[in-house]
Amino acid sequence: MVGNGILSRFNKHELIEKGWSHDKKYCVTSANGEKFLLRISPAAKHDNRKLLFEMQKQVAALEIAICTPIEFGTCDEGVYSIQSWIEGEDLGDILPTMPKQEQYALGLISGKFLKKIHSIPAPQSQDDWAARFNLKADTIIQKYKDCCLRFKGDDYMLEYLAQNRHLLDNRPQCFQHGDYHIGNMMLENGRLLVIDFDRYDFGDPWEEFNRIVWSASASPQFAYAQLRGYFGGDPPMDFFKLLAFYLASNTLASIYWAMPYGQADVDIMMRQSQVVLGWYDNMQNPVPLWFRRLT
Repeated sequence: MVGNGILSRFNKHELIEKGWSHDKKYCVTSANGEKFLLRISPAAKHDNRKLLFEMQKQVAALEIAICTPIEFGTCDEGVYSIQSWIEGEDLGDILPTMPKQEQYALGLISGKFLKKIHSIPAPQSQDDWAARFNLKADTIIQKYKDCCLRFKGDDYMLEYLAQNRHLLDNRPQCFQHGDYHIGNMMLENGRLLVIDFDRYDFGDPWEEFNRIVWSASASPQFAYAQLRGYFGGDPPMDFFKLLAFYLASNTLASIYWAMPYGQADVDIMMRQSQVVLGWYDNMQNPVPLWFRRLT
């Protein structure tokens, strides 16, 4: 019986199959009719999930709308967390249908939320960021070169990465959501909420924008406002240069990442590579086209 011990505490449970996480997620209902999000992870993830639970409590204390962490413990299948339930709509589904001014307003809020999230510091023991990400970039480049796929214009991204490693030097580090884009946001009665901290990490706060591709593709107004909300105005040029670096590395990694999931996902990432190259004029302009058009 799946998670029998913890599930037996609730009157009803419904498996949630959406998302990329390997955790088991349920919408559970208590005897008094209140709904919660129940997440069950393998026992091997105990320390990771316990830290995640503690970090989410810190985020909630900053008055950021999230699934509020309620309880953490062990169960038959490993470890579990219980969080508040959100009765809302996925922002990624409805954002493109909303008026442009509403898209902009939600983008501002998302940027301000992220700025607060990044106020939580990384542990003092955290390894130097430049050393960490240079190693990651080396691995990404090698894996991309070793896979059997190539996208048109990849040489522009490879050259940009080679020439701009210095941008990683002396970067600060903080708590990161890890997957911050409209696919991990919801709208509940007009209120923006951030969900799914499953890929949390500690690192350069500006790296967090490496998922802005998804937001900008759906709504340039949202992405534009997110940056302005985060920075309190237009971002500095140093940010744009580093964002281009992170997006280039992410684009290369997305190709071999998608391969095990099938041709449809590979095709999506291949198309996205051309979108990103178009935004950056083949990596010749560090300010993406969608931002320039709205400035």
